[in-house]
Amino acid sequence: MPSAYYGIMKFEVKTEKDDLSKSSIYFFLSIVIIALIVILTNISIKLGKISRNYEISYLCKLILIEKTSLNFNKLSKLTNQTNKQKMWDLCREIVK
Repeated sequence: MPSAYYGIMKFEVKTEKDDLSKSSIYFFLSIVIIALIVILTNISIKLGKISRNYEISYLCKLILIEKTSLNFNKLSKLTNQTNKQKMWDLCREIVK
């Protein structure tokens, strides 16, 4: 008797449980990625402020040693001060 091949059809039934688990994984990953972005942005902003404060402190120490206009200009840009007396007062407070 010749053997005949009969194609077998396979049916897959997707349940709501599968869709729910996939969507919950994507939702969780989205929340984690957003949280990481917020945390890294916050760290970046804080490091920028710390760097700015150290640079102001460094320039104040330089101004007390050598009073060049270049140092005054750099400090003026960082502190948004145009009055030299206010910059002197600021530097005296910082260097204390």
